[in-house]
Amino acid sequence: MNTSTWISRNVSRLLPEGKKTPNADHPSVNGSFPAIENGLLATASGAGGARSTRERLAATLRHKEEALSPRVLRRTLEELKAIVDPRVSEVEGGRRALGVAGWYAQATPEQRRDMWLLMSEQFVADPEKVRKAQAQYAAAVGTPDEAAAEVLYRRATVSPRRRLLQRFSVNPQGIRFLVDLRAEMQSHLKADRRLMALDVEMEYMFSTWFDVGFLELRRISWDSPASLIEKLIRYEAVHDIKSWADVKNRLDSDRRCYGFFHPRLPDEPLIFVEVAFTGQIADSITPLLDEAGAPADLARATTAIFYSISNTQPGLKGVSFGDSLIKRVVETLNAEFPRLKTFATLSPLPGFRAWLARNATRMLALTPEKDRVELGRALDAQPPASEPLLAGADQALSLDASSPVRQWLLQCAAFYLGREMPDGKPLDAVARFHLGNGARIERLNWAGDPSPKGLKQSYGLMVNYLYDLKRLDRHRAMLAQGKIPMASGIGALIF
Repeated sequence: MNTSTWISRNVSRLLPEGKKTPNADHPSVNGSFPAIENGLLATASGAGGARSTRERLAATLRHKEEALSPRVLRRTLEELKAIVDPRVSEVEGGRRALGVAGWYAQATPEQRRDMWLLMSEQFVADPEKVRKAQAQYAAAVGTPDEAAAEVLYRRATVSPRRRLLQRFSVNPQGIRFLVDLRAEMQSHLKADRRLMALDVEMEYMFSTWFDVGFLELRRISWDSPASLIEKLIRYEAVHDIKSWADVKNRLDSDRRCYGFFHPRLPDEPLIFVEVAFTGQIADSITPLLDEAGAPADLARATTAIFYSISNTQPGLKGVSFGDSLIKRVVETLNAEFPRLKTFATLSPLPGFRAWLARNATRMLALTPEKDRVELGRALDAQPPASEPLLAGADQALSLDASSPVRQWLLQCAAFYLGREMPDGKPLDAVARFHLGNGARIERLNWAGDPSPKGLKQSYGLMVNYLYDLKRLDRHRAMLAQGKIPMASGIGALIF
């Protein structure tokens, strides 16, 4: 047996079944993809917890859960560093970034995760420079040199990761690449906090790149390109679009749909809102989605109902467009329809049912004694317990107006919207959005959404948020003080 045969045989024993032939690909800075070795896998007994990229880069063997071997990981890091090499131009850096993006498109999810870890852990600010700049700033506070020392400190804390992201954005599809990368990374953040630095850096960069000053408000109508309408169908997150007839109804001449668009993503709405026109605040989504319903008389409409607002890009999580979108849409509608006086939503309570399942016992304890007696009679159980009460709530659509269970559900919903404020913010995500924009809770609507989705989310309840244009700032100030703006009818329902 010669040396080559002996090595091949024994290395093969270290590799798991199905991975005897290394075949992973890796980019070079010029965009080519030469074949690279997979490397050896550590035995199960040698694999401990997840290693940092620093440990892996210094190692010889990889653990079985690691996608890239130490050798390939080092090569990948060099590829990333070459993108931000201070000796190359921005154009050349962008070309190198394009090569890495090409490899990424062909990489496995595990290999992509290794690249995220490198970007997160290896492109950090120089800790020595940060400490030195921090000490200089602390010494300069209160002196004429304070402003200059602050500038130096801010510069020292800027990581090279930011420059890396900028180089990717140089290419026409670079921003699309980064947005998709962050979207893919979202599901991994809770399990791996090492990715947090990259995620936060990307959120900061996107908040700048997608500032509303760079966005275009565009109406989406039935005359828009079919490809854009198809995206509307795909991205609708509140009330699923079931057919082309359904989407035509939502985009008809008596409706409006507006979206924000970015110059680098010209055919991709970042967020869109659907609007219906009525003579009063709507209390049910059913007529608004009725394809056979009579068209609205725009000449007589006094109320604009925002019945669906959908963010389309998970990779832009944390970047807020909604406040500006609603303001711009209100301005646009006011100019087109001067008779409009009322602007309100018809919104879901997406977390209410799950919240009540966890808090029914607490809500029963808060319920006045007289109401608990009525609940017990209705359920034929004294004292009433949370389990039969929730079972009774499952029949929400069959409960008449005098039902104690129905009244209790409305009271709990009012409490959920008007009192639950962990960390000083409304618990319900939709409430947090609208109240943060200056709206107030106006009305709860029983059986507002009788669809299976509506029943699953909130026993069919829906809520109106009113945008009183003269009181938006006042309502925001109230919310900042921990007080949720609400109509008197909502307040009267709360225990």
